[in-house]
Formats: sequence, structure tokens, C-alpha cells
Amino acid sequence: MEPVDQQAIFAPFLTMMLLTLLVWLTMYARRLPFIMREKLGSKPMTTLELMQMTPPAVTGPAENLNNLFETPTLFYALLIYLYVTGRVDQFALAAAWVFVIFRVLHSAVHCTINIIPLRFALYCLSTFSLWLLVVRELWKMLG
Repeated sequence: MEPVDQQAIFAPFLTMMLLTLLVWLTMYARRLPFIMREKLGSKPMTTLELMQMTPPAVTGPAENLNNLFETPTLFYALLIYLYVTGRVDQFALAAAWVFVIFRVLHSAVHCTINIIPLRFALYCLSTFSLWLLVVRELWKMLG
């Protein structure tokens, strides 16, 4: 197998960060007009109260942003581990891109049509690629 430039692992890494930025911008592009339209700026309320009165088109990006700080944190840590240990190879790079592609699709569904079975399938496909990489690295370390 042909050697891989170890720094290539940062392309999917930075793409995930870009996705997070885009979802963050989407969240505020929807949330701020809603808050201004409903004149909620000066009303004291909890986050839960705000979420209960907010339409799904506004809450979707906020919920997705929270998702992007859950499993993807393991992704970031694993990619840094692969880089630091010099273990980036074609398989790891491909699995990282699979994770990113399915997370982009997951975010697109979550922030738009929000069909839950589709969103869940995309989440599972992305996360499967991450767990595959984790198990592979554990196997290598123990074997």
C-alpha cells in the first residue's frame, strides 16, 4: 500500500470544523430573527422554555450543533492520535472521510427536513466508521 502523507488526516478534521461553523451560523440565522419577531429579547426564560416555544425549523440547527460536540469529539481525538503516532494510512483516511460525509448529510437532514429514521441511519453510518477506526487502533495496539 502506498504511504500516506500524515497531514492528509487534517482535511477531514478541518472539514468537520467547517461543518460545525456552518451549523452554528445556520442556528443564529434562524434563532435571532425568531427571537426578534417574537420580542423575546427582554423576557427572562430558561433555555428549556425557549426551546418549547420555538418551531422545529429553528430548534433543528441548535440541536444539531449540540450533536456536533458529542461523537465528533472522539473523532477529533482519534485523528490527532493517528497523526501523532504516524498511523495515518489509506484505510484511516477513507474512514475519516466516510465519517465526515455522513455527518454532513446528517446535519443537512437535521437542519432541514428532519426525517428522523433517515437522520438516524446517517448517524449510524457515520458512527460505525468511527467505531471501526477505534476498534482497529485498539487491535493494533494490543496485537
